[in-house]
Amino acid sequence: MNIPSKYDASSVEDKWYDYWMQNNYFHSEVDDREPYTIVIPPPNVTGVLHMGHMLNNTIQDVLIRRARLLGKNACWVPGMDHASIATEAKVVAKLKEQGISKDDLTREEFLQHAWDWKNEYGGIILEQLKKLGASCDWERTKFTMDPDMSEAVIKVFVDLYNKGLIYRGYRMVNWDPEAKTTLSDEEVNYEERTDTLYYVKYQIEGEEEFVTIATTRPETILGDTAVCINPNDERYIHLKGKKVIVPICDRIIPIIEDVYVDIEFGTGCLKVTPAHDVNDKEIGDRHKLEVIDVLNEDGSMNSFGLHHQGKDRVVARKDVAKELDTLGILVKTESITHNVGTSERTKAVIEPRLSDQWFLNMEELVKPALESVLETREVKLFPKKFENTYRHWMENIRDWNISRQLWWGQQIPAYFYGDGKEDFVVAETVESALALAKETTGKASLGIDDLRQDPDALDTWFSSWLWPISVFDGIRNPENKEIQYYYPTNDLVTGPDILFFWVARMIIAGYEYKDEKPFENVYLTGLVRDKQRRKMSKQLGNSPDALKLIEDYGADGVRVGLLLSSAAGNDLMFDEALCQQGKGLANKVWSAFYLTTLWETSDTIEQPESSRIALDWYRSKFQKVLAEIEDHYSKYRLSDAIMAIYKLIYDDFCGLFLEIVKPPYQQPIDVQTYKEVMEIFEDNLKILHPFMPFLTEEVWQSIKERTSEEALIIAKYPEITSFNDILISEFDFATDVVSGIRTVRKEKNIAFKEAIEVSVINNEEVTTEFDSVIKKLTNTSQVHYVSEKVDGASFRVKSNEYFVPISLDSINVEQEIEKLTKELKRAQGFLIGIQKKLSNERFVNNAPEQVITLERKKESDTLAKIETIESSLTSLK
Repeated sequence: MNIPSKYDASSVEDKWYDYWMQNNYFHSEVDDREPYTIVIPPPNVTGVLHMGHMLNNTIQDVLIRRARLLGKNACWVPGMDHASIATEAKVVAKLKEQGISKDDLTREEFLQHAWDWKNEYGGIILEQLKKLGASCDWERTKFTMDPDMSEAVIKVFVDLYNKGLIYRGYRMVNWDPEAKTTLSDEEVNYEERTDTLYYVKYQIEGEEEFVTIATTRPETILGDTAVCINPNDERYIHLKGKKVIVPICDRIIPIIEDVYVDIEFGTGCLKVTPAHDVNDKEIGDRHKLEVIDVLNEDGSMNSFGLHHQGKDRVVARKDVAKELDTLGILVKTESITHNVGTSERTKAVIEPRLSDQWFLNMEELVKPALESVLETREVKLFPKKFENTYRHWMENIRDWNISRQLWWGQQIPAYFYGDGKEDFVVAETVESALALAKETTGKASLGIDDLRQDPDALDTWFSSWLWPISVFDGIRNPENKEIQYYYPTNDLVTGPDILFFWVARMIIAGYEYKDEKPFENVYLTGLVRDKQRRKMSKQLGNSPDALKLIEDYGADGVRVGLLLSSAAGNDLMFDEALCQQGKGLANKVWSAFYLTTLWETSDTIEQPESSRIALDWYRSKFQKVLAEIEDHYSKYRLSDAIMAIYKLIYDDFCGLFLEIVKPPYQQPIDVQTYKEVMEIFEDNLKILHPFMPFLTEEVWQSIKERTSEEALIIAKYPEITSFNDILISEFDFATDVVSGIRTVRKEKNIAFKEAIEVSVINNEEVTTEFDSVIKKLTNTSQVHYVSEKVDGASFRVKSNEYFVPISLDSINVEQEIEKLTKELKRAQGFLIGIQKKLSNERFVNNAPEQVITLERKKESDTLAKIETIESSLTSLK
């Protein structure tokens, strides 16, 4: 096999992904193995790959690939969410470009356009995930509006309605005037904004006097139906029982009293507009006030806006303010900072709006989900800090507004048979609805044409909260073998921003429909931010092109770069240098492999002592790190896991181990060492594979010819066995000696090809077993154990002192004396500081014992260093 000397990610990634797909390694079927299941957080069908997706799916792929190596039946279910608001907006925009208005289409015509859009543009992100190496079971790909998925959603709606948990109510809701739909409370983001507060005079009926109110929304004045004062406000006793004239529209409205009014805010007089404020609505209900809505569904003024009709609310606000000023009743304006609700999807400012909507009563449903996370710990959140967020949301949960004024989504299965608001039945099919309607009304003559289905669609989250159940058909066929085998799933990887939207609701649905948790562990990733800690976004232009990163650094490099600094729950400060670091690891591993291909083997050479020791050491070091890695996995500290692997392979294996075992220049390596080196190399590839699948499969398959049953992706993960900690510690000591000798060689310009002899005063009584390793790595011909100092450059490792003979002819004596003198002064100054601290009785009496011990060790080490420097200076003078 012709092995290239350089690694080229672009030449191997498609090759191995195709190979994995062709051999069906990603696919899972029910069998007798232990299942390991992950359901993908379904990205919006409108989505394209961004850094958040890259992080989230890399983590999932690491977990699923590791499970596969561990011999589990790994099943990673991919899919997409139909994203009602976002997708409908995309389709409406596309139709507008073609000169088509949604209002001119029937529902069926619009949905055909929506499905055409989905088939043309949807699913791009799933194809992009393949570039990342995501080993999803693509045969199981689900879409939240697949017929079977929609059937499950409708079935759940009907069931909850029949249980009395879903109801229809006329409520003040959050209205998105851009999407023209209601939103749940959780889909509203509150932003601090600076607005204008307008002070406006209302004339008292029959008098020349005025009362002044303050409002940020003068356009809603046209919907006022009362002015309210606090009954305890002595300033306004004279207004009780009177009426005022609403400016511009000249409507006469009462002055009412309610303790809700804050005496300290504004003027203490409150305009009451029940149609446009939830608190005003409550006041209006208490005082039986008229409700006047001045806005259309798109946020423009309706006929109650009089001559401002048709204007957008923002434009109307300015124009009404100008008119009030012209009328001489705009007293003043001032700036005010307050929280403004905006749509999570469209970013439009939310309008409170009265509307008939469908709600799900959450009071009882939430209890098992609250208990499972916070009491029984059946579901564990990583990191644990998010339990407080979860508790706050769940203990303060409101009824869920599940209806949306959209066409793209599951249509609510409520069928109206009369003119009244309560003249409806709820059923899974129109045929079932007709039978129910006949039974309810006693009218046998009713036909399907007499029924009108509610035009609203269900909230997208009402579909995706069933995801871990419905992807295995557990709603329609609750006893099928797949739901019994794969459910509950194991790990869920998602962002904390949808902990309530999705995670909590899935837990609720799991207990309601399977009487069981939907997953065991929830790993909450942080947000991906730039180096300035700003959230990555298209608007800021600080989000790199995910596919370009893969092109530049390879998928493996990007995966490692993302995970190197992505601790669970903490935001990731993304830096492309991290991807370069990942690419560097790939190059290092490939170079190590390439080095082994250059070795000739011989069965007549005896295994060197240095190689035997190195093999024993690395096996122990590997086992110790493997135990650490497994601990990191158990705590979802994947950044720590890859860092441990990185150091093991980059530093210990490539930087040290291979240096020890490699044969002398143009000499063969003994067969036994080579065989063991390649076995160790393969174990390294196995633990690295979940993080760098393409590189590792390429090296694995290049080591020797393998069958499809021997691919790395399905190889057996290394087992944890015992390790020799003493051996590791003693080897670390030996490498410190190697480092010291190499430093002397470098500082004294002693060429590496020049063999040297080293002497040591062995105060530590270390074993001589590692001398062969020291000799090999430093080109030392002999290590002498002596009892007294010898001439030469010296250094210490703990209390051992090592001496490297040097010729004064080979160094610049004046420069060396100057350098050592500076080092001596620094060490003496450091010693003074330590001794001053240790002579302070207060410090010694109050500091912890381990701190005192550390300071005394610093003192003894510094004294030893000073002695060594002084000795070196003496030898030079």
